[in-house]
Amino acid sequence: MKKCFSIIFFAAFVFNHASAQGLLNKSETAFTRQDTLRGSITKERAWWDLKYYHLDVKVNPKDSTITGSNTIRYTVLQDYNKMQIDLQKPMDIYKVIQDGKELKFEREGNAFFIQLIANQKVGEVKEIKVFFGGKPKVAVRPPWDGGITWRKDSNGNDFIASSCQGLGASVWWPNKDHMYDEVENMLISVNVPGHLMDVSNGRLQSVKKLKDGTKTFNWYVANPINNYGVNINIGDYVNFSEKYKGEKGDLDCSYYVLRDNLAKAKIHFKDAPRMLKAFEHWFGPYPFYEDSYKLVEAPYLGMEHQSSVTYGNDYKNGYKGRDLSGTGWGLKFDFIIIHESGHEWFANNITYKDIADMWIHESFTNYSESLFVEYYYGKDAGAEYVIGCRKIITNDKPIIGNYDVNNEGSGDMYPKGANMLHTIRQVINDDEKWRGILRGLNSTFYHQTVTGKQIQDYINTQSGINFNRVFTQYLTTTQIPVFEYIFKNGSFGYHWTNCVAKFDMPVKVNLNGEEIWLKPTTEWKSEKITSDKRTVEVDKNFYVTSSNIVE
Repeated sequence: MKKCFSIIFFAAFVFNHASAQGLLNKSETAFTRQDTLRGSITKERAWWDLKYYHLDVKVNPKDSTITGSNTIRYTVLQDYNKMQIDLQKPMDIYKVIQDGKELKFEREGNAFFIQLIANQKVGEVKEIKVFFGGKPKVAVRPPWDGGITWRKDSNGNDFIASSCQGLGASVWWPNKDHMYDEVENMLISVNVPGHLMDVSNGRLQSVKKLKDGTKTFNWYVANPINNYGVNINIGDYVNFSEKYKGEKGDLDCSYYVLRDNLAKAKIHFKDAPRMLKAFEHWFGPYPFYEDSYKLVEAPYLGMEHQSSVTYGNDYKNGYKGRDLSGTGWGLKFDFIIIHESGHEWFANNITYKDIADMWIHESFTNYSESLFVEYYYGKDAGAEYVIGCRKIITNDKPIIGNYDVNNEGSGDMYPKGANMLHTIRQVINDDEKWRGILRGLNSTFYHQTVTGKQIQDYINTQSGINFNRVFTQYLTTTQIPVFEYIFKNGSFGYHWTNCVAKFDMPVKVNLNGEEIWLKPTTEWKSEKITSDKRTVEVDKNFYVTSSNIVE
């Protein structure tokens, strides 16, 4: 992004993203039982393991309603007979069936507690069918303040989409709305007016024309998927496709755009195969070959819905034509295509268990933008991009949120998290090892939900370096480490300050014209110098500041 106006614009973007999804001032919030019911692995969730959904819905643009059912298949892990299913007001559940019998349930806010009649024996695979309906929350400023977007295209056709990260998939359909337990596969059936098309996740299995003139689109997802990744996109779509020859063979790539945008999409969406080439290099094979890769035009900016990435960046490079880094490199690619597709690796393949660790998604994916730049334009260009994004960092509060209450941390998880990773790369000082770590993360935690600690431990183990204090510094405090130094009596003294206890990150500096590595701690160290010069410059690739104590 360029100059002062652009900095202010993106600061507002981060603020709105953060505030709309509950990122700001959460630490000052008195959490409620509803927060706990949503954000913790309750007893009513822990006893069953999610296996399969069949989400079968009718979307009616005339009255902005969604009605239907969700068949939920699960394996019994413990003997228990009360199940928590989530659905947010004003949506409602009106019937639940198991084994042909209607079950009793009670509502507590956005959580429904279903009393099961049949014995739930450990190891058994069981199903319930939940019938629901209503007018789901209308998205106010999607994707940040999500829900359902009901719009018209330029030809007057309905243009409808879901977006619900943070807010939760239960804003429009009933499910086990906690990230720790992903469904292994699912069928998504969406009934829409006959002149429209629905595009959802996975592969289109069939289209059924009904007597009332509507059509039902059946999409099958073969891979595990997180709840907020499930989406509907409804409009007057046209489609074009190609095959990308990737690391695991031919990857089917399909693009769904509004009819009037077909010609420009065929040119602009060339960033998609460029993205795949770069990210397969850095992160390993695209994680969902079985489900294909789709880029789908949406009536909002965009979102990382698994195998159904949504796009609304006005067919412009940068972030709606702006360079977030202010370096010029951000105008070399379409921000939404690159960023949201990067989430296929970090968010959809590797998924946080608790939203407090949302940095796993956003820090790595924000960093992926600079890796895309590096792949095509060189290492220095990639570094300039990520460093340029530092001006967006606010250091308002910690990046890690509060656990077990569905609480995200600071919006700094984007640019600050990316710069933390860039800094860690400098300390490792071995680009192939770093690339191996990124690829290893995606193979080791393939299709898994993880904790932040698992990611940190993996990087520590694979690098052979203990970065625990580095992670603590950048993820749990708002302090930027200061490399403080002094020239005195023929010696050069230095240490870290404005940091966590015993912070000990190595750093590269240019001392009197010579590039050297130092290993500062919070205790003063000193080196004898023979030069009369007194110049120190910390390598700009480290997200730190420096301060000279004048004698």
